[in-house]
Amino acid sequence: MMMTSKTIDLLRNELPVEQESLFLSGDVKTGLVLVDVVNGFCTVGSGNLAPTQPDGQISEMVDESVRLARVFCEKKWPVFAFLDTHYPDVPEPPYPPHCISGTDESNLVPELQWLENETNVTLRRKDCIDGFLGSVEKDGSNVFVNWVKSNQIKNVLVLGICTDVCVLDFVCSTLSARNRGFLAPLEDVIVYSRGCATYDFPVHVAKNIKDALAHPQDLMHHIGLFIAKGRGAKVVSGVSFGALKEP
Repeated sequence: MMMTSKTIDLLRNELPVEQESLFLSGDVKTGLVLVDVVNGFCTVGSGNLAPTQPDGQISEMVDESVRLARVFCEKKWPVFAFLDTHYPDVPEPPYPPHCISGTDESNLVPELQWLENETNVTLRRKDCIDGFLGSVEKDGSNVFVNWVKSNQIKNVLVLGICTDVCVLDFVCSTLSARNRGFLAPLEDVIVYSRGCATYDFPVHVAKNIKDALAHPQDLMHHIGLFIAKGRGAKVVSGVSFGALKEP
């Protein structure tokens, strides 16, 4: 544990991720994107990729997702939620079967199931890591792109799991689409660090499993944020709401 802490401190010193606080007043049209806050990734014992015991980082991510979703829905601001959902006969290597369609693994965590009844919320089940690609319909249209355009969204605020996997892939694809002019009027992609989490698979466990790849939680969470910022996302450590005050 001490060596892991030293490694994390070294990483943060060598690869710093500068973060500010985000204040949302409603002056700039902002949409909330929740990535895979489902039982199969967040609820203890709910599948092959769910935590095996209570996890502080994941719990905080869920709490912040609920807090922000409540405010967005009270204000009727647009919300887009991805739900990882797979068919049992379609694998997603290198991961074991997870979030199978029709099981509770693929459903929102209990704390967020109320979103299903909110008129300002768009739910999208996806069968791939990258939610941007997972939003493509058979006719070539893209549900997420249409959501941005129809709501005239200038900023998207992204929360969810995993910071360095589904969140990162979605953020990178969204930034590329923005840069190509496919997402007008979108300007900024904002990642909320405390509203994101990843899984923990320590080295001492992975080395005893054939072909397993270690995935220390705090290290990979930081790396995910660092890469997102390097690709052009903004990273914030806090999100607050209210009316703008005169200086």
